[in-house]
Amino acid sequence: MRLFELSTDTNTSSPVRAHRHISIDGLSMTGRRSSFAHSLLNSHFRLLILIVLILCIMIVVASGATAATAATSSIPDQKTPVIVTVVPNPVAENDVGEFIVVDTDGVSNLTLTDGESIITVPVVPGETVALSAAPNKTRQRVEIPVRQAAVGLSNGGEQLILNHQSERVHEVTYSDAPEGERLNATSMEWIPRGVELRSVTSTGSADVTAFVLPDTPAIPITAIQSANKRILLAGYTYASPPMTDALLSASDRGVRIQVLLEGSPVGGLSTAQRTQLNRLSNNGIVVQLLAGTPARFAYHHPKYAVIDNSAIVLSENWKPAGTGGKNSRGWGVHAHSRATASELASVFAHDSTGYDVIPWSQARTDIGFNEVLPATGQYPTQFDAELMSVDEIRVLTAPGNAGEAVRSRIDTAEKRIDVVSPRMNPSGPYFYALVDAAKRGIQVRLLLSDAWYDTDKNRAVVNRASELNATGLPIRAQIVTSGDQFGKIHAKGAIIDDRVALVGSLNWNEHAGTKNREVVLELVGDEPATYYSRVFIADWQGYEGTDTASRRGVNTESEPEYVPVLLALGALAAVIIAGYALYSTVLSDHP
Repeated sequence: MRLFELSTDTNTSSPVRAHRHISIDGLSMTGRRSSFAHSLLNSHFRLLILIVLILCIMIVVASGATAATAATSSIPDQKTPVIVTVVPNPVAENDVGEFIVVDTDGVSNLTLTDGESIITVPVVPGETVALSAAPNKTRQRVEIPVRQAAVGLSNGGEQLILNHQSERVHEVTYSDAPEGERLNATSMEWIPRGVELRSVTSTGSADVTAFVLPDTPAIPITAIQSANKRILLAGYTYASPPMTDALLSASDRGVRIQVLLEGSPVGGLSTAQRTQLNRLSNNGIVVQLLAGTPARFAYHHPKYAVIDNSAIVLSENWKPAGTGGKNSRGWGVHAHSRATASELASVFAHDSTGYDVIPWSQARTDIGFNEVLPATGQYPTQFDAELMSVDEIRVLTAPGNAGEAVRSRIDTAEKRIDVVSPRMNPSGPYFYALVDAAKRGIQVRLLLSDAWYDTDKNRAVVNRASELNATGLPIRAQIVTSGDQFGKIHAKGAIIDDRVALVGSLNWNEHAGTKNREVVLELVGDEPATYYSRVFIADWQGYEGTDTASRRGVNTESEPEYVPVLLALGALAAVIIAGYALYSTVLSDHP
């Protein structure tokens, strides 16, 4: 399917670029020289002439390049028309309703082409317009003006070019369009149908209660017990009898409660989860699963609860091993912030009203359940929960902004980065970002889980960090051995520059950042960073293995900072030698 011609203007050529050809004729040197020429064109004079000629050429070429740029720049200053979104493969027979969204930025005379035919892009109020061959179908999916255009997009791939007159101003190329998804032309990511990407949201300063698990499992329960109006609980899995007791008690007090969970977690749903969800549902609490197809998220993986005008965000699941304090090292924060609660309530409303949401009472009839023994570990309290002040809370969500926001924090770090994560891909973007930080001299430490299903990949991370550390980069990684303080690492968080703490559900891998629903709170302030740093250091020092600093290896992937300097010095030396040779052989006076 192609873009059908609607305009008689078929000028799709790219801008003509001005080129200047400069020739210097009539300059020759003979083997026989007169005494006058010999005295006049001595070595110093000829060197001066050569320098002047080079400067003249540079000036002419630069002015030519400026003239060429000016000649092709026909869009008004500060105007940037772009292709915003492409939806080539809607869930409809014959792809009826496919569309393209263009932000004209108020510029007229725009055309869109796939290289074979052209359509005209109208300027509309608000400047952003959707182009569709079936406007009525498309209007059901967007809230911007939709205009009739003979749009026909190939599911297998297209090259779409936005032109202003004859000038190419934006280009988008895609291949293999997934069904029902839209292409974000800025990030070049496919976004599932029904997912609205959110921006990072600052909710201002607030008091928070910082806590860790398994040390203080009472914090989430106590918060639930204090609810008066609403509880919105979002999670990946849920199998906590004490939490169910607290929710049922809140329901009896008249608190409005909704529970939203993943319908197909890795390993399936457990019989323990079935028991607890039946208890909730049978007593009138709204329980929903994201279990429909096509799914908006690969996994609904956040762990948060909105409780009246406060919110809890965790790295842990709502089950004995997690919030029950029976196994995992986890991080959590209770934000006493109306604005944070409001933002997460908005996320919950979006996620709980999608086409792939199924009531538990309906979903449970089609699900097979696995018998899984609950965690029963007992661990002492080493770190009490602490009430503290935060200068700023920023709400990060995935898909959409969390992955980019985390990597941006890494990229702007100035002193140190401490990361705790169940696992990490040594070939992934997060590890690369940490390596880049180490190249800038940032001290990087990475704490990983010893769970059997994470061991192989985490050993690869440790080995890679060891190799880099041996070359002089300040990066280290350790696999934490289970011990008396907790069963395994399950926290996902970081402390950056003793000033920023990240707490939430985001695993540091590309899939989680682009395909899963995840929620992270970024806490800006000295107090939360100090609290989680104390936990991190205790866990780091409690490690019973060999520190990566004692290992040695070869850096085969990333070069140390001094390598570019050496290369630059070598290049400079080569230029000096070449210049001397040129001077000696060509420009110097020979008898």
